[in-house]
Amino acid sequence: MTVPLRAALYLRVSTARQAEHDISIPDQRRQGEAYCAARGHQLVETFVELGSTATNDRRPEFQRMIEAGSAKPAPFDIVLVHSFSRFFRDHFELEFYVRKLAKNGVKLVSITQEIGDDPMHVMMRQMMALFDEYQSKENGKHTLRAMKENARQGFWNGSRPPIGYRVVAAEQRGAKVKKKLEIDPLHADTVRLIYRLALEGDGISGPMGVKTIVSHLNARRIFTRDGGRWGIGQLHRVLTRTTYVGHHEFNKSSPKSGQKPAGEVVTAEVPPLIDQATFDAVQAHLRARNPRLTPARVVSGPTLLTGICFCAACGGAMTLRTGKGGRYRYYTCSIKARQGETGCKGRSIPMEKLDDLVAGHIEDRLLQPERLEEVLASVLDRRQERAERRREHIGELNKRAAEADLRLKRLYDAIESGVADLDDPALKDRIAGLKSTRDQAQADAERAIALLESAGQQTVTPAMVRTFAQTARERMRIDSGGYRRDHLRALAQRVEVADGEVRIMGSKGDLLRTLAAAAGGKSPTLGVRSSVPIWRPGRESNP
Repeated sequence: MTVPLRAALYLRVSTARQAEHDISIPDQRRQGEAYCAARGHQLVETFVELGSTATNDRRPEFQRMIEAGSAKPAPFDIVLVHSFSRFFRDHFELEFYVRKLAKNGVKLVSITQEIGDDPMHVMMRQMMALFDEYQSKENGKHTLRAMKENARQGFWNGSRPPIGYRVVAAEQRGAKVKKKLEIDPLHADTVRLIYRLALEGDGISGPMGVKTIVSHLNARRIFTRDGGRWGIGQLHRVLTRTTYVGHHEFNKSSPKSGQKPAGEVVTAEVPPLIDQATFDAVQAHLRARNPRLTPARVVSGPTLLTGICFCAACGGAMTLRTGKGGRYRYYTCSIKARQGETGCKGRSIPMEKLDDLVAGHIEDRLLQPERLEEVLASVLDRRQERAERRREHIGELNKRAAEADLRLKRLYDAIESGVADLDDPALKDRIAGLKSTRDQAQADAERAIALLESAGQQTVTPAMVRTFAQTARERMRIDSGGYRRDHLRALAQRVEVADGEVRIMGSKGDLLRTLAAAAGGKSPTLGVRSSVPIWRPGRESNP
C-alpha cells in the first residue's frame, strides 16, 4: 500500500488591497486542494501570506513554513505553490530555500509549472525564477514612475495622510478615482496649536520645546488622530514636515536605500495649513534649541543652583535677586520678575536656605550606600538586559555575514562550473549586494562588540558604591562652609521649588556614569554629559 504524500499549501498575494478585494487567494486554495485530490496527496497545513512581497524572506508565514519544513521529522513532504513566483521572485534566494527544504526531504512543487528533478529541469526552474525576478523589478520601476507622475499632478498615492489632512475623491479617470488631500477640520486646529505652542507658548511659559509640547497636549487630553498619546518623534515630524506649508514630498526615502537623492524627490502641491513665515520661524526655533549647536542650559553663573533651579508653578528659572544693598540674597521666579503677577504669582526663598536644603538632602538621603544601590538597581538590570540583547544582535550580525559569505561562495562555484555567466548584469548586482551585506554586517558586529566591551568595563560593585558615597559627601562641602557646584550638579540636574516642597530630580543614567568615572580615578563630574558650545553655521550668528 502506497503512503500518500503529505502536502503543505503556501498561498500569497503581494498587497493588502489584493488580500481584501482580490479573488487570487481563494483561487490558489481551490487549485491546490484540487491538485492534492487528483494525485492522492494529504493536505496537512495551509500557510496564507496576505500582502507580502516575494522579493525578500521577511514574511511571517513563509518563515513559519520554512521552520516547519526544516524540523526533524518534517510535518509534510512537499510544499505546494500555484507558481514559483508565489514562493520567491529572487532566483538566488529561491534556490537557497529550495535546497534548504530538500536537505530535510521536503520538495517544492508548482501546480502550473510542473518540472522534474534532473539537471535540465533544475535549469528550467532557475530560468523561470530569473524571469520572475526581472518582471518584479520592471513592475516596481513602472509603478514608481506612474506614482511620481501622479504626485506631480497633485494627486495622492494612497498612503495614510498626515494628521490635519484627509483624502477625498478629486476626479474620475476611466475606472480609477483620482484622490487629493484636503484640510481635515477635525484635526487641523491641533496642528495649528502645536505650531503656536512652539512659536509663542501658552501665554505663560514662552516658546515651548518638543518635549514640553508633548506634555502640554497629553496633560490636556489633546490626543492624536487615533486617540493615542503624543510622542516626541511623532510631534517633531509634525513641526518639520513641509506638507503643512503646501509642499508634500513624495519618494523622499525607501526602506531599502534610506534617504533618496534630491533629484528623485517629487513635490506635490497640497492645501497649506501653516503659513510659510510661521513654519520658517519654528524651524529657526528648533535649530536654536538643538543641543549640538546651543548649550542645553546656563551652567556658569555665580550661584550654586544657577541653571537647574525652576519655579514649580510656571516652569520659569529661579534666578538670583538681592535686597538691602546685597545683604540678602534670594532665589526668585524670573517670570514674575519680568511679567509681574500676571505671569506667575512667584515665590522667593533665601539662597543659603535653599542651598543647604538641597545639599543636605543629597548628603543624607542619596549618598547612602543602601540608597544608591536601590536607586541604581533598575539601571543595572536594564544594562544587563541591553548587554544580553546586544550579544544576541552580534550573533545575528555574524550569522548574516556568514550567510552572505556562503552565498558568495556558491555564486563563485556556479561561475567556475559554468552554470552562471559572470557577464550577466543581474549576477554582478547580486555579487555586489552580497558583498555589501557581508561587509556591513561585519562592521556593525565589530562596533557592537566594542560597545559591549566598553560597557563591561564599567561594572559597578558594592565596594565602589560605598567608596563613592563617602568621597562625594566629603568633597561636596568646602572649608568655608559652602558647597562645590560641580559635585552637586553631578548628582542633581533639576530643582523645582513649590509652595510647600522642593523637588530634586536627577538622571539615574548620569548618576551611574558619575559613579563609574569616580571609580576610574577621574573627577566625579566627568561622568555627567555636558553641553559644549560650538560655532553655529548660520551667517547671522557669527557677526
